Amino acid sequence: SNRFGSRLGKGKHLERITSVGPRPTGSPENEILTVNFLLEQIEHIKADSASGPHSVTVDVQRPTGSFSIDFLGGFTSYYDRVSNIAVRLEPKAGAQHLMLANCHFDSVANSPGASDDAVSCAVMLEVLHSLANLSTPLRHGVVFLFNGAEENVLQASHGFITQHPWAKQVRAFINLEAAGVGGKEVVFQTGPENPWLVQAYVHAAKHPFASVVGQEVFQSGVIPSDTDFRIYRDFGNIPGIDLAFIENGFLYHTKYDTSDRILTDSIQRAGDNILAVLKHLVMSEELADSSEYRHGNMVFFDLLGMVVVAYPARVGTIINYMTAMATFLYLFKKCSHPSNLAYATAVVILSWLVTLLTVLIIALVGLFLADLVCLVVLLQGVRRLELGELYFDVSLLLWCGALVYLTANDLCSAYVPMLMVAFPLTTKLLLAREFKLRGASVKYSVLYQLGLALPYVHFMFLIWVVFEIFTPILGRSGTEIPPDVVLATLVTLATLFLSSFFLHFIYLARSTKWLLAGLGTVFTVFLVLVLCGMFFPYTADPSSPRPKRVFLQHTTRTFHGLDGQVKSKDSGLWINSFDYTGMQHITPIIPEINDTIRTSCQEDRPFCGYPWFLPVKFLVKKNWYLPAPEVFPRSPIEFQVLSKEQTKWGTVKITFEVKGPSHMSLYLRPHQGASLSSWSFGDGVPQYHLAGEYFIFYSHGLDAPAWNFWFEIQDPSGPEGMISVAISSHYFFGEDQRTVQLEDMLKRFPKWAFPSSWVSTYHMYRY
Repeated sequence: SNRFGSRLGKGKHLERITSVGPRPTGSPENEILTVNFLLEQIEHIKADSASGPHSVTVDVQRPTGSFSIDFLGGFTSYYDRVSNIAVRLEPKAGAQHLMLANCHFDSVANSPGASDDAVSCAVMLEVLHSLANLSTPLRHGVVFLFNGAEENVLQASHGFITQHPWAKQVRAFINLEAAGVGGKEVVFQTGPENPWLVQAYVHAAKHPFASVVGQEVFQSGVIPSDTDFRIYRDFGNIPGIDLAFIENGFLYHTKYDTSDRILTDSIQRAGDNILAVLKHLVMSEELADSSEYRHGNMVFFDLLGMVVVAYPARVGTIINYMTAMATFLYLFKKCSHPSNLAYATAVVILSWLVTLLTVLIIALVGLFLADLVCLVVLLQGVRRLELGELYFDVSLLLWCGALVYLTANDLCSAYVPMLMVAFPLTTKLLLAREFKLRGASVKYSVLYQLGLALPYVHFMFLIWVVFEIFTPILGRSGTEIPPDVVLATLVTLATLFLSSFFLHFIYLARSTKWLLAGLGTVFTVFLVLVLCGMFFPYTADPSSPRPKRVFLQHTTRTFHGLDGQVKSKDSGLWINSFDYTGMQHITPIIPEINDTIRTSCQEDRPFCGYPWFLPVKFLVKKNWYLPAPEVFPRSPIEFQVLSKEQTKWGTVKITFEVKGPSHMSLYLRPHQGASLSSWSFGDGVPQYHLAGEYFIFYSHGLDAPAWNFWFEIQDPSGPEGMISVAISSHYFFGEDQRTVQLEDMLKRFPKWAFPSSWVSTYHMYRY
């Protein structure tokens, strides 16, 4: 019972879930086929465990709600009758305290969503089966939540944690997600606070993979993504652990995210970890009174997936400052010529800045040349041996500065510079006698490198994780972020950091000409290859595809005036590239998509007058609009004003009713001098988008009623009216998703592109 389920069961679950194809919220594939399959499997588990010490209770929830979130510049979300399947496992005598395990079975349109997130739901089914059949009763209960609207910006999890009666008993959670396809699942955020959760993972996980560095990078907002972790933390006020698959992010949210690409070993590993951690938590004393163990953060990191090192952040602060004090004492005692150290430090920092500003992937060459030339000029008369020693001291000083800075800012990631100071300093002190007797001998070099092995291996592993995550993300970060500059900067920084304690060997070497010649040759060869176009960024290779992401909407736009009459109307294929290259690689293949049909933002129209599905226009500013025939969805949108009245407090209240497909976006743009004072969404306070507009994301499940909403606006009584209101409809599935023109265009795209397409409409009104 301690071993995660059968390999056959896991693969079968995953294949069955993905066999229905894409599962956007509101589609029959998501709301009926997948829900029915999950309920069928849960009923089998319930029957198998009926004679055991546990009870299994199933509840299908269809919540309706609204909330605002500061993701993607800030917007508001409204959902109606989305799907949740909640399964409560507890001792037959009942449980007062619950652990929550969360996955989502919906997917984005046009992707089978095997890794994101069907595999997690398959794993959860097996974990549920394993725990339900334990012979020893659990101390606490577990709620397994299979939610059906995560891709709709975290809606179903909000419906559960704010409305379900079981939510009040949940004390902590584990969220299973994906930012890639397969590989290891990494703990990339925990908390807030509650160090006992990290300790539980450290104690129980069979194959640990965790880093507080990932947590602090993710929570900084530099990664344009979010998970249900945010909802449980912010709206449920409960702590948790967020795990995600991160490898091969090039396939994330594409047609290539299929079950055959997820290795059985990856599923087995994830299942072993989740089963062990969940079992540990539901047997723990801390879950019953987690508030008692709440305060404090943890420093945690794994060493090559074999063991996790974890200690309280307050202990880390003491260790960090003690390491810094020891370093400054070492430098103070050793430094007979402070001016030399100051000169050398200034030169090194200058060379780093020069290297970063040039943003070239020749960091090591540029660094060495700058250091060598400047140090020789500034430090005339210093022997080569002393020069090598001086460079080591400079590296120690700079890493120590980073250690003090990160520690002073309460960042747990300060453990990285702590390792990069403590190990080199200790190694240097232990080898001081050897160095004085024989200089930079082979024995000294070997022992020195062995002493630095642990921090350097760990640091290189962190660098691999950074590139594994960020390289694919740059292929879907919009048209405004140049990926070459970002990657070159990351490569430069990685080279600077990795070379810091090894470059002093250069100054100990008898000759540097062969090193310079080798580095120069490597640079020249790669420069020629790049200029010859040998490194094309995309490929359709089935074994390792790297597709270019393009969004196509066949849309019809209708603009109404103050009198309610149609002022203008047009139709076309609205094309968005989600990477920096835009259409430059597509235009030679499809000549019609060129700069002559580039769009520009019409500022007087809500969200530039185009049917944005999400508020990402600040990320994707290069769009193309190719004229095409009008679209005629079989389920057209119906939009009407139910009432418009003057309130006693001087505002105008307008009430609307909308009927349409499962996905719609509402845009509000108050005119100059006007302002929204309240509305029917969220907590009643309008959530402003960074562009000065309001974006409301809407979705519904099956059998949802008409969408009714209202807002109040301060009336400036201007000639152009008070506000522009626009609504777009998005047809992500069924017969309305395709048109002849879309199908013809899709066939013309190269195999290395992934064009995600659907039909949409945009209607604008002025009041």
